[in-house]
Amino acid sequence: MTIDRIAPTRRPRGMPVMKQRWEELLFMHWEVDADALRALIPPELELDTFDGRAFVGLVPFTMRDVRPVFVPPFPPMSDFHETNVRTYVHYKGRDPGVWFFSLDAANSIAVRIARAWFKLPYHYATMSMQRDMQSNVVSYKSERHWPEPVPAALRTRYEVPGFIEPARPGTLEHFLAERYVLFSKANERLFLGRVHHVPYPLQTARVLEVEETLLRAAKIKRPDGPPPLQHYASGVDVDVWSLEEVRG
Repeated sequence: MTIDRIAPTRRPRGMPVMKQRWEELLFMHWEVDADALRALIPPELELDTFDGRAFVGLVPFTMRDVRPVFVPPFPPMSDFHETNVRTYVHYKGRDPGVWFFSLDAANSIAVRIARAWFKLPYHYATMSMQRDMQSNVVSYKSERHWPEPVPAALRTRYEVPGFIEPARPGTLEHFLAERYVLFSKANERLFLGRVHHVPYPLQTARVLEVEETLLRAAKIKRPDGPPPLQHYASGVDVDVWSLEEVRG
């Protein structure tokens, strides 16, 4: 099956409903058993694979300027850290996108709104991120509080030694990072959401330490073998569109 992976990168029609900025994104990906992942996604969706290989991603980052369109940002509400656990899916050979197993955010009001509005499995967590200006090492911590499952935590340290090189279509990096569609499900109804931003200013990352229980909380067995694939993006401005129900 040939899937069009360029069409979703184009700006959707209509007006977005929200604006956001995503910063300090660390992409960690592990190759995992496809059958095990497939059992965890809705039956209406197909697992999206690269050369037959399935991946789960762990992505800590920072949200800034989160706000409805035409409303100025309010930092106590619009700036917070977030971490998501995700895999990749498509619907009947189109709309290659993301299925989120969990999204942890350090803003309890945003968690409640996102659970209700975007039908996504958000959780409230306390989080911190620090960058050592001398070594340029970033330290990121997250600990989930509610709702269950708990415990679900992350501690990672990483550095960014690579040059900026946006992912080329057809590469594994493009498959993993350049995702502009999300799927969610509520009350047996499947929904699709779209975002738009410029291609990520992708760089190679070097993860120095990662301890986490987020994958296990999502019922995903993390491989014991090689370290994850590691990429980083400094940030992109993002437009977000309303959910639409997937029919037929």
